[in-house]
Amino acid sequence: MKIVVCIKQVPDTEAEIKWDIPKGTLKRDSIDTIPNPFDEFAFEEALLTRENYDGDIVAISMGPEKANDVLRNALALTANEVYRLTDDAFAGSDTFGTASVLAAGIKKIGDVDLIFCGKQSTDGSTGVVGAEIASILGYSPLTYVSKIRQIDAANKKIVVERVIEGGTEVVEAKLPAVVSVIKGINEPRLPNLMGIRKAAKIEIPQWNADDLGIDKGKVGTAGSSTKVVEITVPPPRGAGEILKGEIEDVANIVTDKLIDMKVIK
Repeated sequence: MKIVVCIKQVPDTEAEIKWDIPKGTLKRDSIDTIPNPFDEFAFEEALLTRENYDGDIVAISMGPEKANDVLRNALALTANEVYRLTDDAFAGSDTFGTASVLAAGIKKIGDVDLIFCGKQSTDGSTGVVGAEIASILGYSPLTYVSKIRQIDAANKKIVVERVIEGGTEVVEAKLPAVVSVIKGINEPRLPNLMGIRKAAKIEIPQWNADDLGIDKGKVGTAGSSTKVVEITVPPPRGAGEILKGEIEDVANIVTDKLIDMKVIK
């Protein structure tokens, strides 16, 4: 079984976010990054699937040189192959442009049975790239997956549990499939020191638009069908007010404040 995992770097949640206001994009080169937390669950699920059903894991990431960090981490966790998809033409891609580049990489890898990705990234938080990849490739889209029950590689079938509002549903689908997983589907492992040292010495292969056979006019800022038209930064939150006294007195103060603010009548 050939398994592909889509992984990416995202801004560290504790880092100062810097924007390129005219372009409506993040200044990613000047922001500390971390692996997208949801992708760590996706990669762990790929490892578990390989342990249970055999196969190879190929990790891909679209992005600038910093994306090599997340790919080296994948190598340290014993990914069989990794590829970075990078080209100036990819910059500013919307979700469909991003999915188009990732889908082209998956097609180039060839004979893929299963694709794992996190349910969303913590920067864009759109949660649609996995489904878009499935649509472009004509694969089964399986979103919000909380458990993989069974894979029948010989008969090209997969059975998963999906989280839905108010419960869980069990879905059987054909392979190849794109599976986006939720937090808590597993407990991601950490790479060991030997794996990290070995991965640090490996050169990360790169594929550009020409390698992937991508029309540069259909990706990036120029090719995206959606565009960020304005960015505003929310004002800093004001200091809170601590109320002291008897509970009844505090409750009355809170009630008066809510009435003044016209939250209640």
